[in-house]
Amino acid sequence: MVSLYLVSAEEGAGKTAIAAGIARRLAGDGKKVGFLKLVTGDKMPEGGERDAGFMKQLLGLKEPAEALSLLVGSGKSAADKIKEACASQDKDVIIIEGRCGQSPNDEFSQAAYEVAKALKAKVMAVEGYKQGAVLQFVHSYKGFGENLLGIILNKVPKSQLQRVCEEVTSSFGAGELAILGVLPEDRALLVLTVGELAGHIQGEILNDAEKSAELVENLMVGAMVVDSGLDYFGRKAGKAVVVRADRPDMQMAALETPTKCLVLTGGAGPVDYVRYKAEEKGVPLILTKSDTATVIQRIEDALDQARFGQEKKMSKLAEILEKNLDFQAVYKELGLIS
Repeated sequence: MVSLYLVSAEEGAGKTAIAAGIARRLAGDGKKVGFLKLVTGDKMPEGGERDAGFMKQLLGLKEPAEALSLLVGSGKSAADKIKEACASQDKDVIIIEGRCGQSPNDEFSQAAYEVAKALKAKVMAVEGYKQGAVLQFVHSYKGFGENLLGIILNKVPKSQLQRVCEEVTSSFGAGELAILGVLPEDRALLVLTVGELAGHIQGEILNDAEKSAELVENLMVGAMVVDSGLDYFGRKAGKAVVVRADRPDMQMAALETPTKCLVLTGGAGPVDYVRYKAEEKGVPLILTKSDTATVIQRIEDALDQARFGQEKKMSKLAEILEKNLDFQAVYKELGLIS
C-alpha cells in the first residue's frame, strides 16, 4: 500500500479539495483508494466529520465515516495508531490529510514528521496563496526530508497566476523543493448549497426542500427600482436572491430569472401568488426573521469559511487539477508509473 500524506500549516489551504481530486483520478485509473483525516486535539470538529463523510461518499468506501477520521496526539503511540488505521483499509493507495506546523520545531510539525516516517509516506504540502508571501512555510516542509514529494500553491488569483508561477519556478523550481502545481483560485469550488445557506441564516425552507443540495453560485439583493427588476436579476444565474418579505414585486421579478432560492427577510411569510410561482418554478423560498443587512453579512461570512464538500464541484476541480497539477510527477513518485 502506498501512502500519500497531504499537509498544510494553515486551515483553509484546500487540502480536502486536492485530496478529493487526486483520489478521484486514482480511482478512475483503477486503483483502490482509501482516506484518513488526522485531527490533533481532544475533540473531533464538525468539519472533520463532514470531510470524512464526503470522501466516503465520493469514493464509495465501505468503511464507516467515523473510521475515516482519527483524533491523534504525538509520539510513537500516535504513529502506531495511524499506521494500524491505514493498514485496516487494505487499499492500493491511501490518502491521509493532516497538518504540520508553521516552523520545524513546533509540536504539529514534529508529530507530522513522525507520521510520515512511520508510514513511509510521500508528503505533499499544500499552501494557500497570500499576497506578497509566496510559500511562507518552506522550512517546515523541508523537515519531512526525503519523504517530501513536493509543494502545491493553491488559490492564486487568476489575474496573478502567470506572475506567481514564474516567481515560484524561479525561486524554488530548480532547487531541492519540487513545485507540483500552482492552482488558480476558483470561487465555484467554495460555494454554499441552498440547505447550507438556510442553516447559516437560521431560515426555514418553505417548499421544494429536495433542492437543498443545489449549489448557490451568486448572491443578489432585491433592487429598489421596480421597473429594473427583471433586467437586474437577469444579470446572474444560479443565484440566491435576498429580498424583504414585503416586496412581492421584487420576488416575482426574481422568480422570472434563473434563481436557486429566494430568501425573504423580516419574518413575514410570502403572499399566495409568490408561493404559487415559486412552487411552479421549483425555487425554494427561505423565510428568516432577520433583516436583510444581517442576512447578507451572515451569508458573506459563511462564504468566507465555505469548505469543499459537494460532489457537484468535482468536474470543475478535475479540470483545474488536470491543467495545473503535475500528475505524472505525482504518479512516478508514488511508484504507480515507471
